[in-house]
Amino acid sequence: MTIPSWIAGKAAKLGPAKTTDVSVERDLITKMPDGAALLADRWYPTAQGVTTPPVVLLRSPYGRRQLGMIGRLFAERGYQVVIQSCRGTFGSAGPWNPLRNEQADGHATLQWVAAQPWFDGKLVTFGPSYLGLTQWAVAEDAPEYVKAMALNVTASNFRDAIVYPGNSFALELAVCWLHQVSHQEDGWLKVIRTMATSPKAVAAACDVLPISGCDGAAIGQQAPYYQDWISHETVGDPWWDSINFGRKLSDVPPVTSVGGWYDLFLPAQIDDYVALRQAGRTARLTIGPWTHGSPAGIGGSMRDALDFYDEQVGSKPSRRADVRLFVMGAKRWVEFSQWPPPAETQNWYLGRGGTLSTETPGASPPDHFRYDPADPTPGVGGPALLSKSAGRKDQHLRESRADVLTYTSPVMTSELSVVGPVTATLRLRSSLEHTDFFVRLCDVSPKGKSTNLSDGIIRLAPGSVTKEEDGTFRLDIALWPTANTFKVGHRIRLQVSSGAHPLFARNTGSGEPLGTATTLRAADQEVFHDESHLSFVTLPVVQLFH
Repeated sequence: MTIPSWIAGKAAKLGPAKTTDVSVERDLITKMPDGAALLADRWYPTAQGVTTPPVVLLRSPYGRRQLGMIGRLFAERGYQVVIQSCRGTFGSAGPWNPLRNEQADGHATLQWVAAQPWFDGKLVTFGPSYLGLTQWAVAEDAPEYVKAMALNVTASNFRDAIVYPGNSFALELAVCWLHQVSHQEDGWLKVIRTMATSPKAVAAACDVLPISGCDGAAIGQQAPYYQDWISHETVGDPWWDSINFGRKLSDVPPVTSVGGWYDLFLPAQIDDYVALRQAGRTARLTIGPWTHGSPAGIGGSMRDALDFYDEQVGSKPSRRADVRLFVMGAKRWVEFSQWPPPAETQNWYLGRGGTLSTETPGASPPDHFRYDPADPTPGVGGPALLSKSAGRKDQHLRESRADVLTYTSPVMTSELSVVGPVTATLRLRSSLEHTDFFVRLCDVSPKGKSTNLSDGIIRLAPGSVTKEEDGTFRLDIALWPTANTFKVGHRIRLQVSSGAHPLFARNTGSGEPLGTATTLRAADQEVFHDESHLSFVTLPVVQLFH
C-alpha cells in the first residue's frame, strides 16, 4: 500500500485493504485478430499465500496510467486488474474510431485474458461512461467466465442515450468530449492547461454556425466521428445499428449499475436496467445525487462493484435491496425492491398567472413566448459533461428571461416525495413546424431560490405531432427520472421554453440539415392551460417517511 492509495481508499470509503503488497506489469501486448497490438497493464496482489484471484477488466480510451490508482485499489482488495487502452489510444495500435471496434477488440481481449497462466476462470468488468460502453459491447454474448459487469453511468444505445436524447443533438457534450480526447495525450502540463481553458473553448465552439464547424473551432481540425454523428441525425438511421448493444439481453451476465440524478446517461441507463430485469437477468441499480464523473460518484461505483463482485465470485452475500436511491431534499438513501417504486401519480396543472396546482383550471388564455435562435435560451445546469455546467444550479437568470415561462405551486404545507419517472403533458401551438420544447422541474426554497431537478426535451418536425383544427397539439415530454422530497415551505416549479443552449443544439427553425443549418427563424410559441386544453406535469408521489 502507498500513502496515495491509503488516502484514495479512505476518500472512496472502500473499507480496509486485504493486502498491502501489490505489483504491476506494464505494457502487456494483446494482439487483435487483424494484427493490431493493444497495450495493457496488470495490477495484482503479490502477498505470500495469496492464491490466483479473479480478474477485473477495464477497457478505456483515456489511458492506462491515469487509471492506475483504480487498479491498485482493487488489487489491494484481492483482485487482479487488467487495464487496456482501446485501439488508437495511448500506445495501442490502429485507428481511433469511437465504439466501432470495441465489440471485436473486447472479445479478443477476453480470449487473451482467458489464455493467461494467471487467470483462474473468473472475470468481472468495471468502468464508467465509455468504459461502460466497452462492457456493453461484449455483454450480449459474453463468455461463461464473465461473472459480473459494473455498468456505471453508461447505456447500451449510444445514439439515443447521449448523442440525440429527445432527438435533439447534445452539442455541448459532443464538443466537450472531442476537445478532451483530442488533447488527452499532449503531456500532463498541456493537459492541465487544456482542462483550465476547456470551458471557454467549448462555449466558444458551441456558438459556431453551422455546427459542422464546431469541431474545427474546438480543436483546429475536423473530427471524422463528430461529422458522422451530425450527418446521421435521422431516427432509425441504420448507421447506428452496429453500436446499439442492447438488443439481445437473454445471456447478459449479472449487472450492477450506478448512476447519478444529473448524469447524462441516466434515462437510458434506467431503461437498460428495466429491460434486463424483464429479460430475467440479475441486475441491481444505485442512483446518487451526482453529475457525470463526480468524485463521489466514482467512489460510490467502486464500493458498489466490490460488494457485487464479492457476491458473484466470492462467498459474501449482499444485504442490500435491488434498487438503492438517494432522495434529494430529504438527503438520505432509501432502498426499494423495484424500479420504478410503487407510487401515486399526481397531475399538477398549469394555470392562469403562472400557477401550478392539483386542481384543474378553468377558462384561461394561453401564455406566449418567442424563441429566437439568434439569442438561444441558456441551459444553466442539468446533465452536462462540463463540470462547470453540470448539476443543480440557481435558475434565477434563466427564469428572468422572456423566453422562459414558469408555473409555480403554492407553498408546501407537508412534505411531498417524488421518486420515479416524470412526464410533462403540454397543449401547445407554434408558428413553426421545426421547433423544440424543453421543460424543467425545479425545487423553490422558502427564500425563493429555484434549483433544477429534472429536464426533458423533444425536437419537432413536420408530421411529428397531430394537430387539432385550431392548430394546437398535445406533446408528452419525458423528463429525467428523479428522487426529491419537496420540504415544508418549498414550492414546485415547472419551466417551459424552447431550448437549453448549448446543452442541446439550438433549433434554427429552418428545417435545414442539422450540420449545415444557418438560417435562423424565430418561433412564436403558445402554452394552453384551460379546461379544454389541459397542460400538466405528472409526478410519482411515494410515501417514504412515517
